[in-house]
Amino acid sequence: MFSKSKKNPLTAAEVSALWLQYSGDSMAICVYKYFLKIVENKDIKPILEYGLQLAENHITEITKFLKSDNFQVPMGFTEDDVNLDAPRLFSDQFLLFYSYIMTIHGITAYSLAITNSERPDVQNYFFECAATAKDFFQKIVDYAKTQPKFSRVPSIPSPFGKEFVSSTGIISNLIGNKRPLNSSEVSNLFFNSKKTGFIRSLSLAFSQVAKTEDVRDFMVKNVKLAGKDAESFSNILKQDHLPTPENWDAEIMESTVSPFSDKLLMFHAAFLVNAALSYYGAGIGSSLRSDIILNYTKVFTHAIEAGALCFNIMVKHGWLEKQPEVIDRESLAQG
Repeated sequence: MFSKSKKNPLTAAEVSALWLQYSGDSMAICVYKYFLKIVENKDIKPILEYGLQLAENHITEITKFLKSDNFQVPMGFTEDDVNLDAPRLFSDQFLLFYSYIMTIHGITAYSLAITNSERPDVQNYFFECAATAKDFFQKIVDYAKTQPKFSRVPSIPSPFGKEFVSSTGIISNLIGNKRPLNSSEVSNLFFNSKKTGFIRSLSLAFSQVAKTEDVRDFMVKNVKLAGKDAESFSNILKQDHLPTPENWDAEIMESTVSPFSDKLLMFHAAFLVNAALSYYGAGIGSSLRSDIILNYTKVFTHAIEAGALCFNIMVKHGWLEKQPEVIDRESLAQG
């Protein structure tokens, strides 16, 4: 499908992007195969089928890239990481919401991969990924807009003229007389509330089905932490009488039989924590109110703590696959 250039070896950035995408898409294949076993809605099913098709296509292309440059293909996730006979854990509406959030993360990753890639064939591959992800995202949003639980980003009135900021208001923004939220702050607060709420709901589902005690304990802790962080974003929106995203906890069923391995559960949690760090960082950078910056600083710290727990558990159980590394010159020198 894509022409491969033999002129230059893959750069570290290209290997990293391909490697991480392989791991993520091998996980997505497990997830979407399970989703397709439990979905009942005839309009949502073809959307999920398209998501599975994209993930399978990505795995094929990434394998070609890595093998052509003599890189080991990651183990990722296999049929051993999914139980297709597990009872329903999610409602059909949550399957759609899951696809919505994860596609946002995918589009962001493809954009970064494009700008970090140098080989034309790798760039073209990620451009194609971005284009098909756009189509996938549009399918999701078009149908989601017809559903009652669809959360629309708040609107703001059009200004009557040009204005410039006259004061930073650092103290007043912390203790009172806060200026109204601007459009960038509203956008980031709303999306971070929605994404963090998704982490809470997914962690709730995973806490019910995790087999290993430390994985289960982590998920229970993450439910509380992510719930608190999502609520902190929503509370700022409520202060300006703005709508907040829907809560999806009720869309988690009562099953205690896991459709996925604990390894997949923890990888998924680690992926979402890493994504949250980037979104929170963007939120800090676009906020001009000190109370909002302070709130982002707190949730950023929570995400770092959660990330450290994730990786400790994964290393403990031998679930964290090592990425390709540079040559260890010190070890070679020591014989």
